[in-house]
Amino acid sequence: MHDNATITSAINFTNEILSAALTQLPRETKSTGKSQDEVLDETATEILGKLPQLFDVELAAKKHPLKFTQSLNTVLQQEILRFNRLLKLVRDSLKSLKQAIKGEVVMSPDLESVAAALFDNRIPEMWMKRSYPSLKPLASYIVDFAARLKFIQDWIDNNAPKVFWMSGFYFTQSFLTGLKQDFARKYTIAIDKIEFMFEVCSNEKEYDFKKNAPEGAFVDGLFIEGCRWDEKMGVLAESHPKVLLTKMPKMWIKPESQEKINHGHVYECPLYKTLERFGTLSTTGHSTNFVVETMLSMQQKHT
Repeated sequence: MHDNATITSAINFTNEILSAALTQLPRETKSTGKSQDEVLDETATEILGKLPQLFDVELAAKKHPLKFTQSLNTVLQQEILRFNRLLKLVRDSLKSLKQAIKGEVVMSPDLESVAAALFDNRIPEMWMKRSYPSLKPLASYIVDFAARLKFIQDWIDNNAPKVFWMSGFYFTQSFLTGLKQDFARKYTIAIDKIEFMFEVCSNEKEYDFKKNAPEGAFVDGLFIEGCRWDEKMGVLAESHPKVLLTKMPKMWIKPESQEKINHGHVYECPLYKTLERFGTLSTTGHSTNFVVETMLSMQQKHT
């Protein structure tokens, strides 16, 4: 195996040990001398200050009405509802925790669980039940959550972006389905007869990212593990030593009729929401962690 696999294994093992050790730490005081209640109150206040209010669903619906030829408007409204549910849960639980610390409400088992997670810089289990998948610690999760909310708010205010932050979606599959629906309705093709082509924009000067993609969408925010993208050759290549993750260039996701697609010499690279590799699409339309197979060019070896 590649030397980077040994590094990844060591990191995962270390994280497991530290996570177990973290649960054994005393909770009475921090190094600053503050009590647990003081630390929790400050943490809750800080998080609330970083998160916006709920999205205005009615305003978004007026600015981006549902249209037969614009499936992404439906995707936007679905994302707003999902993020609003999560945002409301986070804000309400933090406000209740602050009240419980002051003795204004009862400290329920759920709030105790939230308090313990905040003290350990972990994402509360209550939040994760309604959250998009994430392996980040609490502080990084809040920063990421706020960035996703800003992505949606910018979409509401300024129309659909020219380049979509693909990893910023709550439910990425709805975005991909929306692209297929628009293509199917435009060319009167059955949606189950459509597949995606994935064009990596190695030389960004060849593309006009100030305009919408002619078909499909330009996307950004993807990373690749276990290999890297060689921008000069335009193919997958061996990872550099000690570089575990590599940011992919922008990609052009292009829907096309199955009859017209010839992927050629490609690697069917699975796309996941996190580094955890599990899950397939279920019959309900929901998934666990898997998103889609991306077809990426490979360097052909000659014998």
